[in-house]
Amino acid sequence: MISLDPIVPEDYDRLKPYFRNQRYRLCIYSLPSLLSWANEAYHPRAAVIDGCLVLAAKFIREPSKDHLILPICPERESPPEEVYRLAQETGYASVWFVPEDYIERYGKSVCERWFTIHPQSEYDDYVYSRDDLAFLKGRKYAKKRNLIAQFQKTHVQTGEVDFEPIEAASIPECLSFLDLWCEERNCRSYTSDDLECEKQALINLLTHIHRYEVKGRVLRIRGEVVALGVAADLTADMGVLHFEKAFARYKGLYQFFDRHCAEQLFAGCSWINKESDMGVANLAKAKKSYYPAMRIRSYELRVKRPSERGQA
Repeated sequence: MISLDPIVPEDYDRLKPYFRNQRYRLCIYSLPSLLSWANEAYHPRAAVIDGCLVLAAKFIREPSKDHLILPICPERESPPEEVYRLAQETGYASVWFVPEDYIERYGKSVCERWFTIHPQSEYDDYVYSRDDLAFLKGRKYAKKRNLIAQFQKTHVQTGEVDFEPIEAASIPECLSFLDLWCEERNCRSYTSDDLECEKQALINLLTHIHRYEVKGRVLRIRGEVVALGVAADLTADMGVLHFEKAFARYKGLYQFFDRHCAEQLFAGCSWINKESDMGVANLAKAKKSYYPAMRIRSYELRVKRPSERGQA
């Protein structure tokens, strides 16, 4: 049995070369995200096997959730038979976050020789045209533009608003903002898989932001941090907005800041991945209100036992 070892932020430079030519369009395949979501309940693990980085999630309290994701290979892609072999060799019963186009490339019948296929709709990612979010043209975005106009009149035209990149000096203020944002959203009323885990992931990313090749922006009103966003590259033409937080008490702030992030953090990208809704109805409604250009479907591949494969 091949063992996978825990990975930590200090491994970023060592792991980064494997993400050259990274092709998968689901947000999980961002190295800063993989490292940042570690917490007391979940540990990412990895090993290099046959020139590919094999990655797994280990759940301390819920081992039934343990899984691989697709191997990251700089010069090639692992076909289903190889992924099956890696799952067998590492002792994992399933592969999560398999993009729909991976299954389409090899064919459903080929994948089903080795796995049973199950949708993960709560992890389908929302993807938008960068120009749509940066310019908000057309009647469908009229309400967004109206909210932005109100925010501009109240705060921008009065000289209260400043922008800046997230730098080491501003990290303590960003962390203080995050605490206040979580109080506003009552994070503790959610389960550990929801806002509290997301909060910890953002703390991890901000704490180690100097290691990662990510871009971040903060917006201040009268000197106070009231919104922040962090983005990373995902594929050759797509970036991912990993985190975007803003106080709800400023009308139009979120819409104004979202447009700013699209303009400033995704220059040169054609597409912006804004991650999944995790099955949260209000989050799904908000993401749909920006009219995604596409949804990247996520699937789980469960390893077939030899007896099941004989029936395939």
